[in-house]
Amino acid sequence: MIDVLWLQGEAIVAAFEVEHTTTIYSGLLRMADLVSMQPNLKLDLFIVAPDERREKVFYEINRPAFARLKPPLPKICRFIPYLELKKEVEQIGNRIRYMRPEFISEIAESCELDYT
Repeated sequence: MIDVLWLQGEAIVAAFEVEHTTTIYSGLLRMADLVSMQPNLKLDLFIVAPDERREKVFYEINRPAFARLKPPLPKICRFIPYLELKKEVEQIGNRIRYMRPEFISEIAESCELDYT
């Protein structure tokens, strides 16, 4: 039920939930299900959403239901704002077919809140 899976060969290396009109909570719940069912699976998780939904993403992902997972969802799932993604993809142009998952990690924001 995850929106997008990035594959390298037959291996899943990243999972993306794109939350344009659906609730942020529902996308995070799907990510939490994936983490709960496969806690030892090592892959990058991303929530992609409009820039104006950033605050809502951070609020929802840091709720106790997600923050107390093992591993905590805010620690392993990062946020990608639409405008940043669009800007980077436009700069890459037709070389996008050579893009590697590390590219996404460079533009994604940590969802962990600093309470200090």
